[in-house]
Amino acid sequence: MSATISGTPSPEGTPRRFQGDTLVIASHNKGKVKEIAALLGAYVRHFPSAGDLNLAEPEETEQTFIGNARLKALAAARASGLPALADDSGLAVDALDGAPGIYSARWAGPEKDFALAMEKVRRELTLATERKDDRARFVCALVLAWPDGHVEAVEGYAHGHLVFPPRGTRGFGYDPIFIQDGHGITYAEMEPEAKHAISHRADAFRQLVARCFTPPEA
Repeated sequence: MSATISGTPSPEGTPRRFQGDTLVIASHNKGKVKEIAALLGAYVRHFPSAGDLNLAEPEETEQTFIGNARLKALAAARASGLPALADDSGLAVDALDGAPGIYSARWAGPEKDFALAMEKVRRELTLATERKDDRARFVCALVLAWPDGHVEAVEGYAHGHLVFPPRGTRGFGYDPIFIQDGHGITYAEMEPEAKHAISHRADAFRQLVARCFTPPEA
């Protein structure tokens, strides 16, 4: 799914293409910055992060993934005077009415203990006795924002089911309990390159590249 939300619309509704060689990554997470830079390295030369630029992180007050990504991208774009990209992602479990959803990181607590978060998911599923359903999906929202307030947004998905106990030591977050449809192992059991080719983030980046990016001239 893709959409243009808020800001100045592109002429005749066409997406705005990224121009230039510098894109701010609206994150203080070095691992995330590295991953995004790798995914967009063919289209952008420089990737300063919000952390590199000492930009404050806005409070995530929206109720959707795209809403929170939009907050972060616009804040970084306006503070830096450069286009900025933000993502917001998480796990949505059908039997829990989409929880933890936008609160996925918060379920891990201040110490970012995802073993604790995965145990909370297991416990909540056990309590949801009326719906014996292990279906879940990962969601990744990406928002590319410009200093004038224009934004382009896409949302990627990976559908699958949950398994317990957690399996595998690769990946991060909820990866050890998620098996994507068509596969027999969890994200945490996959080689990173295999996961990155099929994940919700890969889906979102494919959409964003098609919508907004052109390879730079040699």
